[in-house]
Amino acid sequence: MTYRIALLSDIHGNATALDAALVDVRREAPDLVVFLGDYVLNGPRPCEAVDRVRELEAQGAIVIQGNTDVAAADLDMAGAFPWFDEVPRVNVVAAEWAHDELGDERLDWLRRLPAERRVRVDETLVLACHASPGSQTSGMGTDVDVTTIVERMARTDARIVTCGHTHIADVRDLGWKQIVNPGSCGYAFDGDPAAAWALLEIDGDEVRTDLRRSAYDTQLVSDELSRRALAGDVYRAATVRTGRYVR
Repeated sequence: MTYRIALLSDIHGNATALDAALVDVRREAPDLVVFLGDYVLNGPRPCEAVDRVRELEAQGAIVIQGNTDVAAADLDMAGAFPWFDEVPRVNVVAAEWAHDELGDERLDWLRRLPAERRVRVDETLVLACHASPGSQTSGMGTDVDVTTIVERMARTDARIVTCGHTHIADVRDLGWKQIVNPGSCGYAFDGDPAAAWALLEIDGDEVRTDLRRSAYDTQLVSDELSRRALAGDVYRAATVRTGRYVR
């Protein structure tokens, strides 16, 4: 019997995009919904994004923590962005704003989220992580050397590794293992601003992934960001509107 998993990642405070994706997810009626981290940083509605995810968690969804959730919850910038010698002010300001907006109860929820979860579907082990097995910050984008990808994939026995972090939808079959990245639901970098998610289907040894997009009013969210007027919001607004990383 086919087991179907809906994957969503990198909402980044864009509750409007999340709502659009969830309409389509509910229509598919998957067996499981999995959220792969980064719920609050950058977008204008972090509280609503968290509340939506928590509603699904109460109904059985799996939810893990992303690196920017660490930034917003604990203001640990070096932990969230280890690739920077000095974390840019725009990142710090956005994390501090989200931290203040969320309040104690939502912040405690973010802090309690696990870094990884595993699901076994018959003989197939599925790992849910944010960036790569064992890491919330070392991603597995197509620009990463294949030797490094193989090394990172060897950190788990899972046949299927589901992850986000890159903001670019991607499915790669490595033969012995498979990477499934649904892309970014709320802050896409691949040129398509629609809300990205994926439907993973496991039927015995057969694995299928359908990368999906759900249209929403990107101009509305872009305008919300422009009105917020934090440092960097003009670039965030352009990113949401175009689906390409603008800085």
